[in-house]
Amino acid sequence: MSEAVKSIVLIGVGGQGTILVSNVLTSALVTAGYDVKMSEIHGMAQRGGSVSTQIRYGEKVYSPLIGVGEADMLLAFERMEAVRGAVFLKQDALIIVNDYAIVPPPVASGKAVYPDNCIDALRKEFRLIAFNAAQVAEELGNTRVMNVVLLGAMAEVLQLDNLDWDTALKENVPERFIEINQEAFKRGRELARSEEEAYAP
Repeated sequence: MSEAVKSIVLIGVGGQGTILVSNVLTSALVTAGYDVKMSEIHGMAQRGGSVSTQIRYGEKVYSPLIGVGEADMLLAFERMEAVRGAVFLKQDALIIVNDYAIVPPPVASGKAVYPDNCIDALRKEFRLIAFNAAQVAEELGNTRVMNVVLLGAMAEVLQLDNLDWDTALKENVPERFIEINQEAFKRGRELARSEEEAYAP
């Protein structure tokens, strides 16, 4: 086990399953023997507002809080949320972003404009893996597993092969949805692998 503490920010919109992914990740890390600290920031989750969690893990973690410029990775469930969360990232950090847009109320009402170049802008500043997890989930037959597709991608990038992901999923997902979530996780890992190869130096 590495002594270095890893810091991850997960950010999305209320209803996307950000908290579930955080819980599965935390369960898997704790079972593997890591010291883990997690904090949640719910915002206006019930009204489609931003929801984020911060997770730090390693041999010994003293605080769950991640400051500006301190995160090793950002897992973003929506394009504009990726921009919002980027402030937490270190200079050489990695972003995994769901290439998917949820139009916020100010945009829907015409009071604001949704930026259409979020991913290109972020790619100029950080290492970035982007794919449409919602589309993958739809292909699997349940759009709600979009979050676990992203979890699989994160597990692949962080090389967390020693974690018992099946058990962590079973502890946090209703039994009737286990199989589709396992498949979503597998697809996420495959997508991250292919995206990393595409952008390898």
